[in-house]
Amino acid sequence: MGKKYLPYDQNQCLLLPPNLNDWLSEDHLARFISDVVDDLDLSEILDYYEKESRGAPPYDPSMMVKVRIFADSIGNPSSRVIEKLMIDDLGFRFLGAGNFPDHRTINDFRRIHHKPLANLFDQVLLLCDEAGLIKMDTVAIDGFKLKANASIDKNYTMKTLLKKEKRYKELAREIIQKGIEIDEEEDRIYGRDNSGWRLPTDALERVKKAKKVIESRKKKELEEFERKLEERERKEIELGRKLRGRKPLHPNNKKQKSIDGKQKKEVANTTDPDSRIMKTRRGFIQGYNPQLSVDSDTQIILAADLTQDHNDTQQLSPMLKQTIENTGKIPKHTTADAGYDNEDQIDEFKEKTDIYIPTQKDWKQRKAMREQPPPRGRIPNDLSKRERRERKLLTKKGKKIYKKRGSSVEPVIGQITSARGLSKLLLRGKEKGNSELIMYCTGHNLLKLWRKSMKVASC
Repeated sequence: MGKKYLPYDQNQCLLLPPNLNDWLSEDHLARFISDVVDDLDLSEILDYYEKESRGAPPYDPSMMVKVRIFADSIGNPSSRVIEKLMIDDLGFRFLGAGNFPDHRTINDFRRIHHKPLANLFDQVLLLCDEAGLIKMDTVAIDGFKLKANASIDKNYTMKTLLKKEKRYKELAREIIQKGIEIDEEEDRIYGRDNSGWRLPTDALERVKKAKKVIESRKKKELEEFERKLEERERKEIELGRKLRGRKPLHPNNKKQKSIDGKQKKEVANTTDPDSRIMKTRRGFIQGYNPQLSVDSDTQIILAADLTQDHNDTQQLSPMLKQTIENTGKIPKHTTADAGYDNEDQIDEFKEKTDIYIPTQKDWKQRKAMREQPPPRGRIPNDLSKRERRERKLLTKKGKKIYKKRGSSVEPVIGQITSARGLSKLLLRGKEKGNSELIMYCTGHNLLKLWRKSMKVASC
């Protein structure tokens, strides 16, 4: 007798469970998401279909929402991948319940309903609060660079855009003229029943939008220059003397350097005009600067926003306001890195929340500060605001609170980008890109909520 093995016969007939509920374990993530979505308010999406009476019946919107959220939760946002998983994966088959939408339908659903899908974030956040996952003892804010669905090589100056616009208009005229000639010839042969040619306007429209981006940027810079000039004049009148330091420089007189060290020129991207050239540790990318606000005790994302700013200097106030608005609570402590060192925005919230932000120094100076012993005694009266903030970070309490960042917002960014694959946006434009980011954050929070329910069930 040879070695005995477990039975193996690929031709064996199987009787699959007729009830979909028998396919998955009771604690499966897909089942949990299905139950959660059943309790969410989907009226904003449902109203869209209730108003439309034409065409074949659409897929059930609640099923599409469940599939979409489940895909984002496990890091499979691609519509083509989802189409395949609807057949191959038990979790997706359970959610689909015999429905197999193709990738175009899946993609159109996200494109059409990106706003309502992003709005589900608040409802999920409320569920997290009811489960005790929002502590608001310490909130950590941070940003990261995210690639847009656009190539960095598609950035053009105004001069180049004007040339492209002229070329596209000439091309359009050529197509029209050629169409007229063909129509006349076909009319002569077949009769006057030809419908003519359509204009290829997409490329021309994208060039026009890129031009508007550059014009808007220049206008914004001029308004900021005038605001700073007025603010300086107001302070000089109040003090009765001239202020020291350089006066604000007119945008036309600024000499900025580009990547190659040459004179910087204003450029815009024709694929995604809302995106910007961002500097990262690995070089330059065409993308955005997403911002996250995270509960340091539970890693729940409290607020998220896709910004176009190259740094985080102006993001503390908007993220704190959004955090308070989303949760209805004010965090006891707030932490952020040195990139958020903005005195005006810190002063705006210093009476509401205890803020811990390092001053902008190089890493060697910050390392030397961390190695100093905690300060003792009363705070000297002659310390400036920045020096007081530095001193507060060096205290035992300050070090303990700021240390939470290492186990809160930074790991969350890693979970979203590395573990679940948000390395590049699939949708173009700031508005749709922001919805895509928030949908990922919704999936992240649902994962945390699911794991919390698993722990409660096992107790």
